[in-house]
Amino acid sequence: MYKLLFSNDDFIIISKSPGVPFHKKPESTGLFDKIRSDLQLSKVYPVHRLDTMTSGLLIIAKSKYAAQELAKAFRERTIEKYYIALAPGTPKKKQGTVKGDMIKGRNGVWILSHSTERPAITQFFSAGLGNGLRLYILKPRTGRTHQLRVMMKSISVPILGDPAYYTTVKHPRILFDRGYLHAFIIRFTFRGMPFAFSDLPRAGIHFLTPECITKLQEFTEPWNLPWPKID
Repeated sequence: MYKLLFSNDDFIIISKSPGVPFHKKPESTGLFDKIRSDLQLSKVYPVHRLDTMTSGLLIIAKSKYAAQELAKAFRERTIEKYYIALAPGTPKKKQGTVKGDMIKGRNGVWILSHSTERPAITQFFSAGLGNGLRLYILKPRTGRTHQLRVMMKSISVPILGDPAYYTTVKHPRILFDRGYLHAFIIRFTFRGMPFAFSDLPRAGIHFLTPECITKLQEFTEPWNLPWPKID
């Protein structure tokens, strides 16, 4: 369900496996229950979340006070998060900023609108892999439900294997074994000490191809990419 990457008195960093839900379901144990049991903690405090399909880095606080500090950092956008995604097809643009309000659609899915009253903001760069897929490095500037997944659909390249937004109609020959979204890198300062964590995907046939692994080497320090300023 997860791999423990780091632990101190205040928080842990884990790498969540794809397909793992946060909370207990009739057919499965929840991630938090599993962590509490494994680490023999009386309680853990989530400060951000990943969708069930999404793998990668998660910060989980060990105390209410640490959770409050980390949650404040998320609200103030002082925690940098970078994700990677794979998608077939040609995007409307190969890099840039996508901004718009998210509106609830049918069957629990979301739609990105052209209005910007309370917009979801995502920046991205991308690179072709030469095998029918394109690698995206995504930097969310806000934290809305399904934000990255909706953003990718809005530029005409829904994430490969996304159960809500991807369809095989356009690319029936591309097989998939998961939703191809992964929380790749996280950087933040906590109580005056800098932290940075990187986590390469360990699951997914397309994440593990030589083409993808080679291209990821170009994004190992994504904060050095020329991200445009947000007004």
